Amino acid sequence: MELSKQEPLSKPPPMVVMLPSPGMGHLIPMIEFAKRIIILNQNLQITFFIPTEGPPSKAQKTVLQSLPKFISHTFLPPVSFSDLPPNSGIETIISLTVLRSLPSLRQNFNTLSETHTITAVVVDLFGTDAFDVAREFNVPKYVFYPSTAMALSLFLYLPRLDEEVHCEFRELTEPVKIPGCIPIHGKYLLDPLQDRKNDAYQSVFRNAKRYREADGLIENSFLELEPGPIKELLKEEPGKPKFYPVGPLVKREVEVGQIGPNSESLKWLDNQPHGSVLFVSFGSGGTLSSKQIVELALGLEMSEQRFLWVVRSPNDKVANASYFSAETDSDPFDFLPNGFLERTKGRGLVVSSWAPQPQVLAHGSTGGFLTHCGWNSVLESVVNGVPLVVWPLYAEQKMNAVMLTEDVKVGLRPNVGENGLVERLEIASVVKCLMEGEEGKKLRYQMKDLKEAASKTLGENGTSTNHISNLALKWTNKSTVIN
Repeated sequence: MELSKQEPLSKPPPMVVMLPSPGMGHLIPMIEFAKRIIILNQNLQITFFIPTEGPPSKAQKTVLQSLPKFISHTFLPPVSFSDLPPNSGIETIISLTVLRSLPSLRQNFNTLSETHTITAVVVDLFGTDAFDVAREFNVPKYVFYPSTAMALSLFLYLPRLDEEVHCEFRELTEPVKIPGCIPIHGKYLLDPLQDRKNDAYQSVFRNAKRYREADGLIENSFLELEPGPIKELLKEEPGKPKFYPVGPLVKREVEVGQIGPNSESLKWLDNQPHGSVLFVSFGSGGTLSSKQIVELALGLEMSEQRFLWVVRSPNDKVANASYFSAETDSDPFDFLPNGFLERTKGRGLVVSSWAPQPQVLAHGSTGGFLTHCGWNSVLESVVNGVPLVVWPLYAEQKMNAVMLTEDVKVGLRPNVGENGLVERLEIASVVKCLMEGEEGKKLRYQMKDLKEAASKTLGENGTSTNHISNLALKWTNKSTVIN
């Protein structure tokens, strides 16, 4: 009797490779995107290849170790920057981390392709050099853009803008007209575009030029929040990548070990009246000068409003961010005005360096958010319906501030004084206006509408859900023609 041939082992599910550039701000929304894909389609696997320039941070390890089934990760070997000048822009360092990781990425692709069909590579805004590896393996290429549709529109428009404008953008007398967007003064465009001779500009420009090589652009925003740019990006044109608005993708939970049931911030909020507290936080990388910390403290005190303030040690060289570290060097409380904590006790709570932001913004007592306008923070505010005081510091945050105050109208912006500081009287006035003024009420209603729209777009048959579902289906079926 002839033995029947053994059936081949079932093939593993198709694999999507995601390549975030360094920094938690880009990694977190990309992870949220990956989670949504797996929830909607369990016929896929996702793996993160993470470029590094040193040992992974505690924050990176914590968030990656908590990934659900079907999502894995690998840290690529660290790259060296010993040849770079000490004043290299952060955008240059981020882009070079990806570029110099390509040999190890290629090696991982080789190994992975022996066991899996790789059906897509998803890079973030600074990762387009990885397109070269994707092309070698004949894998479709996508950009996941973690910031606004307005900033994405600028990236797509930048090659033309660069050709047409010969001075610095901040020297233009007329606002820049990005397709579909509110006109914006050149001085408010993202930081690396402010000096066109700088290596940071070249890094951004080089990535922006490659966006049109992508098979698709995935955007962490939604139509009701950014109708102008999203409608423009959805228009189909020859040579323009397909566009998928999939937001708002925000982190809803805090990792185990970071927060306990007795969290000081949340416990304090439990004892405050509904909607009465202004949450003040400049993100994990945002720092103010010591003089500005004093003005902010005294402004909060003069406003007579309740507040929860995440204070960080000052950086008197530059009010900037560290993409790689969220640690603070010295005790931030040392920089507060004398007697401030005693005078505001009960009405205000000051915590050092960190608070569980998603939970704070979701808390019923939180009625406003003074923010640096990082996009993750803005989206967390939107999904919780919390209006804003906008205080941009770096990156694309000045663009975000213009969009939030002049276009979407969900925020107030304090004026900067002639001395370069936002002064205490101005802070007190704006905070009071947001928390108990008529203008604050209007912003609150507008934010409530956006909260409802955000919930709907991520619900069953919502627009963002359908875009994610379509992408997952496309990636599951490797025979699908990518258009």
